[in-house]
Amino acid sequence: MIEKVTSNANIQSMLATLRAHQTQAAGGAQALETPAIPKADFGDSVKALLNQVNEAQTKSRSMSEAYERGEEVPLTDVVLAMQKSSLSFEATLQVRNKVLKAYEEILNMPV
Repeated sequence: MIEKVTSNANIQSMLATLRAHQTQAAGGAQALETPAIPKADFGDSVKALLNQVNEAQTKSRSMSEAYERGEEVPLTDVVLAMQKSSLSFEATLQVRNKVLKAYEEILNMPV
């Protein structure tokens, strides 16, 4: 079951789906500005994704605080930013849990 979920083709398919949703959510403008990403090692990829999650949470917090101060920030934008932040954090948490589970299974394999 894990082999099927973590196959390279399945991961690439999931990444393509996530990028399509990201493009759709951003209105298509962001996808045109993003240059092609060269192949990087796993650590760099994880670091970049964690930075994106952090940026989403920071943006959400700043929009929420601005709304609370009474600035002209639409409530819908605040709620949308909070939902994006929450979703990205939950996805990151699930990936972390899967990686830890796989690591534990590797450690428990007989030699």
